[in-house]
Amino acid sequence: MDSLFSILTNPAFWIALVLLYTLKKGIHFVPQNRGYVIYRFGKYTKTLGSGLNFIVPFVESVEADRNLKEQTLVIPQQSAITKDNIAIMIDGVLFIKVIDAAAATNNITDYKLACTQLAMTSMRNAIGSMELDDCFQNRSAINAKIQDAMQSATQPWGLIVLRFELLEIAIPPSIKEDMEKQMTAERQKRSAILTAEGEKIAAITTAEGQKQARVLDAEAAKAEQVLAAEASKEAQILEATGKAEAIRLVAIAEAEALTTIGKSAATDEGQKAITLNLAQGAIAAHKAIAHEGTVVLSDGKTSDNIVSTVAQAMAVSSAINLSHSPRNS
Repeated sequence: MDSLFSILTNPAFWIALVLLYTLKKGIHFVPQNRGYVIYRFGKYTKTLGSGLNFIVPFVESVEADRNLKEQTLVIPQQSAITKDNIAIMIDGVLFIKVIDAAAATNNITDYKLACTQLAMTSMRNAIGSMELDDCFQNRSAINAKIQDAMQSATQPWGLIVLRFELLEIAIPPSIKEDMEKQMTAERQKRSAILTAEGEKIAAITTAEGQKQARVLDAEAAKAEQVLAAEASKEAQILEATGKAEAIRLVAIAEAEALTTIGKSAATDEGQKAITLNLAQGAIAAHKAIAHEGTVVLSDGKTSDNIVSTVAQAMAVSSAINLSHSPRNS
């Protein structure tokens, strides 16, 4: 006890204690992403950044410790009325960041509370300028409108509004039922339209297919007719060529036969053979006439007729021989 009392009564102890306290008040280790707002005799002087910092003890003091990280503020659910007079319940979440610790301390008492109230007011204003359908379809537009409205208002507070997101839009049960009926009707309408369009496309496709089939059939028939005409033409050409060749060959054969006969007729033996052949032909002609009919009319001079026919043929043959005689001489 005596030693403790002696320590407490020792002036050096108290001097050391005061020095330690003074050092503690004058030396500050500021964490990362924090800002210490320093006042001197109640007036703002500076903001301490992260790391080791020194201030004047008992003259300067840390008035506020501000978080410079991104912060999240949940906006509580509240009622709002749309442009078409429908009451809905909305809530959201706000993302902010302190960029000026001094402004967040000197220009506003509670920047979190102020941001929350400002976000609620901006939400009601944004919803009030839009109809219910637009509120559901244009959430991004609502978020952007609220963020823009808060950005200009929070700038003097040393804050930046990074983004705002609507969490939920709750509508009354009666409106919800009406919207479900409307959506059902829209789905049925779209289904009917899609069915009609499908049937239309199917009919067009079928008609196009039939048209193409008819065109192909016509082209096939045309090609078939052309091929048939060309085949008939070729056949007629070949037939005519064959007939012409046959006629030519027959004519050549007959000419050669006549030439051979003419050469033979120039001799005595040829004359006799021609006489015999003509007589046989005449007899055969009379026999054929008698064979074809049951009644044969005759002048009774059949033998004379045959002789006369042979004589005429001999005269012709003599004329032929006379025509050939100068050539042989």
